Amino acid sequence: MRQEPAVEVVGLVKRYGAKTAVDGLSLTVARGTVTAVLGPNGAGKTTTVETCEGYHRPDAGTVRVLGLDPVAQAAALRPRIGVMLQSGGVYSGARAEEALRHTAALHAHPLDVPALVERLGLGSCGRTPYRRLSGGQQRRLALAMAVVGRPELVFLDEPTAGLDPQARHAAWDLMRDLRDDGVTVALTTHHMEEAEELADGVAIVDGGRVIAQGSPEELCRGGAENTLRFTGRPALDLVSLLKALPVDSTAAELTPGSYRVTGKIDPQLLATVTTWCAQNGVLPERISVERHTLEDVFLELTGKELRS
Repeated sequence: MRQEPAVEVVGLVKRYGAKTAVDGLSLTVARGTVTAVLGPNGAGKTTTVETCEGYHRPDAGTVRVLGLDPVAQAAALRPRIGVMLQSGGVYSGARAEEALRHTAALHAHPLDVPALVERLGLGSCGRTPYRRLSGGQQRRLALAMAVVGRPELVFLDEPTAGLDPQARHAAWDLMRDLRDDGVTVALTTHHMEEAEELADGVAIVDGGRVIAQGSPEELCRGGAENTLRFTGRPALDLVSLLKALPVDSTAAELTPGSYRVTGKIDPQLLATVTTWCAQNGVLPERISVERHTLEDVFLELTGKELRS
């Protein structure tokens, strides 16, 4: 029996006056996965997530979160989800640990607050008012407040923005543990490395629509020409190398002694190149396989111009 998705958005439209922020967007988030929603500024990703959280009523289309309408059935849904907003959401005068304990008290079976404080490095600022916390401390507190209630599904909007490397990796470890415990994580991020590191699925949003969706591996493989590079003595006989390579492969000497092979780079092609080198008395000083990254795919799909 097919398991119902944690989030199912079909044909979502959301307008603000004459501006259409989301234009027929469809998106599915499988249960027990980490799904990253990527997109340039103004693409519609935050509006989409906020609609799933119940903050906006769709102008058209349907949204179901854990099988519920997030607006009409908000009272039933809210105890089952956690939400980390892009900013704010905490009374400015509240002390950090006080705010976290208050949030924990609203739930029947919250996580252990001291353990969460220690894990996210909030101990040193536990008595500091929210308004005096650094940007990174505010993000870590917001993450803690989103997960302390043991949600079935957590929405994280730019969860590691402004975090230092240690704090970012601590947040990543927490998200992995949530997934391992069966929690569904839906996050928006501008960090391609974060999506590649964590996400089971990625949705790229632009112009208010999902323009690509799949695993990071699927997106990086689709339409991407892979490249193999190696170094050796200059002026090698590339004609004989091309004869050994599969059809549609190319080989070129970019600079003296630096070579590039393009095409479908797989174990067989790599073996062909190394065998050819051995047969021709070439000892490669360096050989590497380069694949498109998620950032390459993102820029190809959305363009490289700056967005306001």
